[in-house]
Amino acid sequence: MHQISEIEKLSSGRYYITLDDGLQFPLYGKEMGKYGIEVNEVLSEEAYLEIMLELLPARAKKKALHLLERMDRTEQQLRTKLAEGGYPSEIVEQTLEYVKGFHYIDDVRYARTYMEYRKTGRSLRQMERELYQKGISRADFQKASEEMEAPDEEQQVRQWIMKKRFDAETADRQERDRLIRFLLRRGYGMAVIQRVLRGSEEIE
Repeated sequence: MHQISEIEKLSSGRYYITLDDGLQFPLYGKEMGKYGIEVNEVLSEEAYLEIMLELLPARAKKKALHLLERMDRTEQQLRTKLAEGGYPSEIVEQTLEYVKGFHYIDDVRYARTYMEYRKTGRSLRQMERELYQKGISRADFQKASEEMEAPDEEQQVRQWIMKKRFDAETADRQERDRLIRFLLRRGYGMAVIQRVLRGSEEIE
């Protein structure tokens, strides 16, 4: 038995239905009438199955494809968008498997494209941090990085030094340390920074 415990009105004529077992899902007003949705009423098993196995899965797939038409997304980004739309977690996962089956989402491809467009101005480590925040796993990042030419981090460090107007010959220790901290925060390794600042010599 599926008793309706709460109905919350959303925007655009949508409603958020909560059943007594805690399950929540969105419906439009006309669908509320079709299935007899009212607080404290019982949702029939037939209606429940139609909503969960036909109506919401079809709508979630359509929503996912619409989101992907507008821009490429990671699996985690698409999962978040569908969850924000109120779809139950099981339907969200089914939808993700559907779009992955057609390669509509591909985290390795997303990471590779992201890095190709940004590798001239970002270190590999910085791009890894940014992609992690977008839901890209370390394994997928490594696969993507193996399929592309690595960024020239030494050249990037030289460009930052020029941009900061840093003069290695006249800079004091405090200025040098400040620059190094900045470059480390940008994801460049100490070895790379040292090679650029002092050739192959270590910074004293």
